[in-house]
Amino acid sequence: MVKYNFLNKIIVLVNSILAILLLLSYLLPYISPEKVPIFTIISLAVPVLLALNIFFIIYWIIKLKKYFTISLISIILGIGYISNIYKFSEKKIFLNDDLKVMSYNVRLFNHYNWSTDSTIVKKISSFIAEKEPDVLSIQEYYDAENLQLKYPYQFIKTKSNFNKFGLAIFSKFNIINSGSLDLKESANNIIYTDILKDKDTIRVYNIHLESLKMNTSQENFGIINSDKLLEQMEASFQKQAKQVELFLQHEKKWDGKKILCGDFNNTAFSWVYRELSNEKQDAFKEAGKGLGKTFNYWYPLRIDFILTDANFDINNFKTFNVPYSDHYPILARLNLK
Repeated sequence: MVKYNFLNKIIVLVNSILAILLLLSYLLPYISPEKVPIFTIISLAVPVLLALNIFFIIYWIIKLKKYFTISLISIILGIGYISNIYKFSEKKIFLNDDLKVMSYNVRLFNHYNWSTDSTIVKKISSFIAEKEPDVLSIQEYYDAENLQLKYPYQFIKTKSNFNKFGLAIFSKFNIINSGSLDLKESANNIIYTDILKDKDTIRVYNIHLESLKMNTSQENFGIINSDKLLEQMEASFQKQAKQVELFLQHEKKWDGKKILCGDFNNTAFSWVYRELSNEKQDAFKEAGKGLGKTFNYWYPLRIDFILTDANFDINNFKTFNVPYSDHYPILARLNLK
């Protein structure tokens, strides 16, 4: 009996810690990574924290113990915050004049052979041709030889004149203006184009924030490298905060219609997301279904987004589970009000 009581106390302690961490995650969108970067790491684990707290609720109910309230209270207090992890119903409105916008981190079209599939470029080209997005926003773009993207207008920005890596926006509509924020001390960047659809000028941002530099292969993602990994992630989160602040300054100069696409390298539970999505609509939340997982990892990470201002109705949103990159492409159907 003594051993059982001791084990019970340990389980309650673990449950309490997990409940506190989930509660703490509710505050993370209000804390800049520049101030406390280590806290931001918790935002990456929100789906796991939620799942573990649900497990403990079930565990204590089966045991007929009142401790189920520990996790139950922590979930109820943040129900509005975590309710968007899973969307039960998909909005399905398909109009002829919808603007179809796709965002896709293509992982350099397999330039460094992360996959043994030598036809990745062809498969991505065929996939995009099949889905026919009107606007295509690509992160980790590479000028691959066999790439076939048939668009009349495009803006490609590489990090320098000496390489072929960067960001790209392809459009079926005329691009009347384009530019780059030229992020410093980063392999990533933010670019934009102003496209002309009928009589409307729409600014499209392609955002690729600082990568977390997580090597998720089993041999390199262990306890041995945990200290170094945390240091890298903290530095990345701090860079992300500076990049977001730079973007927000740039965004203020544009009063027209706008769409934000890209790989934020952070989740919907982060300060980064809160700042970028302020006064905007999240296409997944408005019209998507399921977990919205966009990164090929063992638990659901949604780090790729399409956001719009209030000038758009979001009629549909899909994530495509295709194995051509470590990210999944996302597609939104938007209609100007």
